[in-house]
Amino acid sequence: MFTFDEVQKQDPEVYKTLIGEMRRELEGVELIASENYVTPAVLQALGSHFTNKYSEGYPGRRYYAGQKFTDQVETIAIERAKALFGCDHANVQASSGAAANIAVYTAWMEIGDTILGMDLTHGGHLTHGAPVTHMAKFYNFVRYKMKDVETGEIDYEGLREVAKKEKPKIILAGFSAFPRTIDYAAIKSIADDVGAIAMADMAHIAGLIAAGVLRNPFDDGFEVFTTTTHKTLRGPRGALIMSKGTVGNPLKAPEKTIENLPTLIDRSIFPGLQGGPHMHQTAAIAVALGEAQKPEFKAYSQQILKNAKHMAQQFMEKGCKLVTNGTDNHLMVMDCVKSFGINGKQTEEIWEHININTSKSTIPDDENPPYKPSGVRIGTPAMTTRGMKEPEIEKLVDFMMKAIEIRNDDAALDTLKGEVQEFCCSYPVPAIDPAAWET
Repeated sequence: MFTFDEVQKQDPEVYKTLIGEMRRELEGVELIASENYVTPAVLQALGSHFTNKYSEGYPGRRYYAGQKFTDQVETIAIERAKALFGCDHANVQASSGAAANIAVYTAWMEIGDTILGMDLTHGGHLTHGAPVTHMAKFYNFVRYKMKDVETGEIDYEGLREVAKKEKPKIILAGFSAFPRTIDYAAIKSIADDVGAIAMADMAHIAGLIAAGVLRNPFDDGFEVFTTTTHKTLRGPRGALIMSKGTVGNPLKAPEKTIENLPTLIDRSIFPGLQGGPHMHQTAAIAVALGEAQKPEFKAYSQQILKNAKHMAQQFMEKGCKLVTNGTDNHLMVMDCVKSFGINGKQTEEIWEHININTSKSTIPDDENPPYKPSGVRIGTPAMTTRGMKEPEIEKLVDFMMKAIEIRNDDAALDTLKGEVQEFCCSYPVPAIDPAAWET
């Protein structure tokens, strides 16, 4: 149990926020698809003495002395990532998923080159070419969409025609709000036809892939796989970049070939984008990857999928409209305008009032702006970490639907919030003990 006793003595103002966050997490539930709760072991590694060490470079090639144990822990993380995902090389230093994607772009592309990725409103991610990002100023992003939003089927023939016309250097498979599966083999075939590399941004489902409950893009020949480590992998906030190819000397610039991709990526991270890596983060990633290698992690991942499918079914039976009418992974996207006659931001706020957290989301070809989109995204990884299963899913859906029904009655919402708090406190959050704020 984390008491933060030294912070309490030295900085009561910050201490109150730490205790407040622990209490918030216990008394509510995260249904945000990109969030999870780390284990005590991951949290301890993240707060370890590795935070003191500056380790610019890579194992065996550092710019500072005193790297015996930083080299060891980074190598452990690398080898575990390679074993889990079946790749030749893994870079564990990217500070975030955005940095990981940018590193691949800058490793393989020249300014002005083209990337083909999923449209943001159809489930793509900000880093896949949203106009508000800096990358959209440097590279030419073109987009593909679902062919049928009722099923989630992607228009692969349309994707092929766009690829032939635009000649992208990278075809990107990945999403942040797409509830179905992607045909990796089809994307790889198109990439081969136009001379592009196939890149998978699996930030949301990497844990499910590591557990073997969803397909691995490397099995269909993808050259690059990026992911965050804090979603279904249940690790600290960080990222991995994994690739096929031969590892070379990161101090020497190689030719841009598939064989040299690992070295190009390493050089793109350091010295290209970042200085010294966050070794406490690397240590925590190593712990999380070790947890993902255990049989119980597969059972956990299977339950995430069961919970998501059951939740989607519960919502649809109660008259809610879901994008693609269900899910094949850990998330679903609800059209709140069609379901409740209000937008996603309003829906998110109503559920937050009763301590159930979701995230507003665009729906395909959304006519509303991103800050007030038509939908919400709902995911099951975090609640599954707390041991919730199908019966608890039904209880949560009942809470959420009741909140919508009484949304104009603040007193009734406050009463419902109390019921949610009592319910949630029955399902422990890792490393959180209510005694921390009861004393």
